[in-house]
Amino acid sequence: MNLPRPLRTAAAPALVTATALLALTACGSSGAGSGSGAGGTVEIRIPDPGNSGVLALGKKDGSLDRALAKAGAEVRWTGSAGPFAPAAQAMNADRLDIATGSITSGITSLAQRPGFKFFTAVAPDAAGEGILVKNGSGIGSVADLVGRKVAVNQGGTGEYLLLKALAKAGIPAGKVKRVYLRPDQTAAVFNAGKVDAWAVWATYAVAEIGSGKAHFVADGAEIGSDNYSLNAVRTGFAEQHPGVVKALYRYLHDAGAKEKQDPAAYLNVFTDAGPTAVTGKAKEVQIAFTRKGGTVEAIGQQDIERFEDVAGFYAEQKVTPGKVDVAAHLLDVEKLK
Repeated sequence: MNLPRPLRTAAAPALVTATALLALTACGSSGAGSGSGAGGTVEIRIPDPGNSGVLALGKKDGSLDRALAKAGAEVRWTGSAGPFAPAAQAMNADRLDIATGSITSGITSLAQRPGFKFFTAVAPDAAGEGILVKNGSGIGSVADLVGRKVAVNQGGTGEYLLLKALAKAGIPAGKVKRVYLRPDQTAAVFNAGKVDAWAVWATYAVAEIGSGKAHFVADGAEIGSDNYSLNAVRTGFAEQHPGVVKALYRYLHDAGAKEKQDPAAYLNVFTDAGPTAVTGKAKEVQIAFTRKGGTVEAIGQQDIERFEDVAGFYAEQKVTPGKVDVAAHLLDVEKLK
């Protein structure tokens, strides 16, 4: 069920090199809002990672600070990780330097006035995203969604997964009612039976599947998802501190490979109790998803082609008013110095 990772080729000419980047003017604020710490150390503003993942462990054990110190930088944790759209707005407003999101939410943000560029990619999560239904719902296939209500986050992963699943099954999008909800508000609605299904990704699916009360009627592999996870950097920050961006990429790449080998070490980093802890069956589900997932890589030509496919699909489905030029908003992180 797990899709093979796309082969990585030499970075495409469409990627912006470090030299070309210096000539760009950010669409958002490009001032040196990150500031400097003691001794002129560059501060890089990253959303707080919470209780799990590579950045959480890097925050706890100091390995991220040590890696960035070699590039003359240190992290200033700000806010908390969440949906990409508000993070993109924060980068545009020079309040944030780094954010993580999907290519789907990225495209809708790029359709605005972006002050950021994408510099890494993780292959689509074939196992951890899909169309979630409750056990015993009577929904046994995508075709059974006709006439039903499906919760999605507008313009992001959820809406993409639903539309992609329907298109693959040859079902007109209008045959299914999309209910637009924020992901953090959807679990209660889904469990109360106010929607029949939920197009969702691992961040929220793990708890539902781990409860033993829900399952994917179609996962990312069955849907044929091209929904990459990407890291974005504020354009002004990349202009001024390309070496810091490259150091962060190297850290994320190396740590991500370690996480895939030992997922449990990256769960419940600060606490193993409370609402942020992953326990019981949900922990087993998360570990399985992580082992099947991809790692942080530089963006290659085959990735760009799949990004463009998503942009074209979004335009066809009228999610965006036209096809977004994704390639114009990418960095070749390997060439940053």
